[in-house]
Amino acid sequence: MTQTEQPAGPRMIAISSGKGGGGKSTVTANIAVAMAEAGLSVGVVDADIYGPSIPRMLGIAAEKPATSADQKVIPASAYGVKVISMAMLTDDDRPAILRGPMVTKYLQMFVRQVEWGALDVLLLDLPPGTGDIQLTLAQAFPLAGAVVVSTPQDVSLKIARRGLRMMEQVNVPILGVL
Repeated sequence: MTQTEQPAGPRMIAISSGKGGGGKSTVTANIAVAMAEAGLSVGVVDADIYGPSIPRMLGIAAEKPATSADQKVIPASAYGVKVISMAMLTDDDRPAILRGPMVTKYLQMFVRQVEWGALDVLLLDLPPGTGDIQLTLAQAFPLAGAVVVSTPQDVSLKIARRGLRMMEQVNVPILGVL
């Protein structure tokens, strides 16, 4: 592959689920740390703008991001993983009250305006469902694939299948189902 044929940036992998409380953030945090321990350079975008939890799971909930000289956001770091999250921009118990266009703006900022450095993988911890955020990410960024997370109950599995079908419809390969 020539220099011009190489994909720009890290491989982006979405971690998704049809409903909340199924373990997406736990899976994302564990995959990120395992990849970092295996020697990969890893970043995590906590794309669950309304219910961010990655910073708390990685013990960096109190960290506020700084900006570089070129006005890029400097992500927090824990266990060798770089992290950006709405939780770092607001107080822990303060809700993000945003309409769809602002959510999209934050997501694009989290991917494009963060000083990630040379990452191998950028994991996107998605919110539950198959709405605007999932569609925006699938259409705006070259996702290498998605991991779909579910609990074993029939209702949860049925909803997770909807999320899986949504990813298939927007041509995102399914890397696995947990």
